[in-house]
Amino acid sequence: MSVITTPIETLHLKSTLRLLPRAVYRSQRIQVFPPNIFSNTSLSSPLRIDPISQVGGSRNLWRRYASDNFSEMGLDPGADPFKVIEKPSIVDRMKKANSILPHVVLASTILALIYPPSFTWFTSRYFVPALGFLMFAVGINSNEKDFLEAFKRPKAILLGYVGQYLVKPVLGFIFGLAAVSLFQLPTPIGAGIMLVSCVSGAQLSNYATFLTDPALAPLSIVMTSLSTATAVLVTPMLSLLLIGKKLPVDVKGMISSILQVVIAPIAAGLLLNKLFPKVSNAIRPFLPILSVLDTACCVGAPLALNINSVMSPFGATILLLVTMFHLSAFLAGYFLTGSVFRNAPDAKAMQRTLSYETGMQSSLLALALATKFFQDPLVGIPPAISTVVMSLMGFTLVLIWSKEKSNTF
Repeated sequence: MSVITTPIETLHLKSTLRLLPRAVYRSQRIQVFPPNIFSNTSLSSPLRIDPISQVGGSRNLWRRYASDNFSEMGLDPGADPFKVIEKPSIVDRMKKANSILPHVVLASTILALIYPPSFTWFTSRYFVPALGFLMFAVGINSNEKDFLEAFKRPKAILLGYVGQYLVKPVLGFIFGLAAVSLFQLPTPIGAGIMLVSCVSGAQLSNYATFLTDPALAPLSIVMTSLSTATAVLVTPMLSLLLIGKKLPVDVKGMISSILQVVIAPIAAGLLLNKLFPKVSNAIRPFLPILSVLDTACCVGAPLALNINSVMSPFGATILLLVTMFHLSAFLAGYFLTGSVFRNAPDAKAMQRTLSYETGMQSSLLALALATKFFQDPLVGIPPAISTVVMSLMGFTLVLIWSKEKSNTF
């Protein structure tokens, strides 16, 4: 059997071979038609290659040939040389940023309980700068393009906001009241539980969403960012409403502190990313490890500094109440979303996302506010325990739901 090619086809093939890197061309002789390619005995008639159009035929032939023969060489000869490579989105960066964060949270908790001096050096005066650094990392890794799709779902964003600042504070008030009335705990303990319920969503909820439903990670980021941005007014007002009758609340001081700890660092990160991209690109590779170390200190230090109260007879009761509060918030977010988005094609993914958003709070912010605006150190114990509980519960749900998804597919 013979293969008939025209002079113009031969010309095209030769010109195509010149596109290969010189080193590859020299090191490996290329067979345009590998041996035995036409060894099929069912072919009884000679095969003729159709003429190749000079407009795009040689390019298509080259791409077909390259995709079959050069994939093992790590080359992509068929790629468009003029295609612009897009910068990785915030979702891509998140994948690398906190991959070991769940393990760090657990390790910090165990280390703080076994050997408190490992974290007692990280005193309460470092809480505000540490939280500010985490907010700065969020700002510098943010890109407005990542959120355009998320804003097309206003109902989901509104539902997440309701879960953060309506459902969660109601649950916090119930469990805070139960701590004082039913379990006879000191009033500052109940106030601490209520304070946890008044703060914005945790950034860890974004990462938890990414691990189970990557497509909804930008939506989770939008919901958390919105609750964080408005925390400057909502958190002090809710604190005054829920705690004001029990302990004095400095509303103006809280507003000023949240501006410094949350809004200013995020704005600084966004501006640096926008105005000085080279500087942002230079420091961005160092942010993941620094953020992980920062989070480890913010989780371990509150436990280590309050180890006597945590290990006291009423410490187990506080742990139970805080755990039940977060569990109720996770369940409320899940079933509330299910009732609203029951007919949505991604209803289950939406339920998981809203569950994370409602159940995981910025307990570090609550701890920073507790240590700065309340004289009684007992107010800071529920936020300290909440920091660990909500992280462990959130990532436990990640493991459960990820396993369910894998079994489904």
